[in-house]
Amino acid sequence: MVERLKCIALVGAGAFLGSVSSIFLLKLLPRRFTNRLLKRPIEINGPKGCFIAQAESHGLDSPELMTDEIASEQLTRNIQFFGLESQQKVCKSYVVIIGLGGVGSHAACMLLRSGVGRLLLVDFDQVSLSSLNRHAVATREDVGIPKAQCLKKHFLSIFPECQIDAKVLLYDASSEEEILSGHPNFVLDCIDNIDTKVSLLAACVRRGLKVLSATGAGARADPTRIRVADLRESTNDPLSRAVRYRLRKDYGIEGGIPVVFSLEKPKVKLLPFKGPSGEEDNPSDYQIVPGFRVRIIPVLGTIPAIFGQVMASYVVTQLAGFQVQTEPVVNLDMEHYQKLHRRLIEHEEMLYGTALEVQVDVGEVMYVVKELWHGRSARDQSTKDVGRAMWRSVNDLMLVRWDRGKPASVSNLILLRFEEADEHESMSLADIKKDEPEFFMRISSMLKRAEVEFGKNPAENFH
Repeated sequence: MVERLKCIALVGAGAFLGSVSSIFLLKLLPRRFTNRLLKRPIEINGPKGCFIAQAESHGLDSPELMTDEIASEQLTRNIQFFGLESQQKVCKSYVVIIGLGGVGSHAACMLLRSGVGRLLLVDFDQVSLSSLNRHAVATREDVGIPKAQCLKKHFLSIFPECQIDAKVLLYDASSEEEILSGHPNFVLDCIDNIDTKVSLLAACVRRGLKVLSATGAGARADPTRIRVADLRESTNDPLSRAVRYRLRKDYGIEGGIPVVFSLEKPKVKLLPFKGPSGEEDNPSDYQIVPGFRVRIIPVLGTIPAIFGQVMASYVVTQLAGFQVQTEPVVNLDMEHYQKLHRRLIEHEEMLYGTALEVQVDVGEVMYVVKELWHGRSARDQSTKDVGRAMWRSVNDLMLVRWDRGKPASVSNLILLRFEEADEHESMSLADIKKDEPEFFMRISSMLKRAEVEFGKNPAENFH
């Protein structure tokens, strides 16, 4: 009996020591793995791993990133989604994120988790207790430390292979070179101050840098209204409106800058500013940095987080060369689509004597108008008509066949102004191809997309 108890005790002690040693080794793993990665690359899947470029200081000091099974396993789902070659592009990329609050912290976090090889994190501000409702990684222990350093600390435990630079710095003309030099592949503008935002966007345009800008995420609650579009198309957003005006007035920039914005009108207003006495006071008297807001914008923490996730997704797919068709901003309602459908039927009856070859319903008209032609004439794909101007423009538009020899189907309808439709129907496709080859190729490409998405025969979609 004594021998049996000794045996059980020895087995129990061995199991306990084994568990303790396993936990100890797991805690040491990130540090040892990082050191091993920097000192001695281990090849897996052959020599064609994911490389971090040495040129322009992009990526890591180590020439290879995914040559260790832990790093490659961490990025497995991205590799499966993009393919190894496209993920390589992400790993070689350098992205600058300016503004590390609710939007910027989430954007930066997902860029890190997606395997971006080098990140520059820029913010002059510190983590506050009230910002914890929307920050991606900050905890109560981080309150009072610079946001840039907070992110770097947490990021090194998430993906230590990324080269992370943190600058506690305010973006302005004097810091432009320090922040934007080094040829970043993308710049993320997550700043909520108009002067600084306008200055940054103008500098990116001047330097030829790709930039994605976030507009107002505060005072909103509907995640389904968030969009990515050109700055000219952002509506219902006071910050976008002010930025558009300043860029046009001060720098002559009309558009060409993608932005993340919400179609939702702000649900609540700025809270009144109260001084130490508890009475309403002048906010400008308490500014630490001139021009930066002191009054509080009520924020539902989920919305800036989604803004940041949208920004990261947009940038990662761009870096990987993965084509994504963003949903166009078309401010039309069902009545507009019904009107265009009736107009098509009437035109077919007038021109061909029958509407039997109209093979689209109102839902398919919505797809053609919104997804293919973005609510505008196929001959004018600029973004000058937005909001109510787009509503008015519908009164001058109609759907007509691209090829008169084929039925009026999803893959054979274009949106034109009345006078453009008359001219189109007086010409043959051969004439258009000869006289306007670029227009012909663009329209053919769009209609081919519709054919692929809907199928050659619309009826096949119901079998």
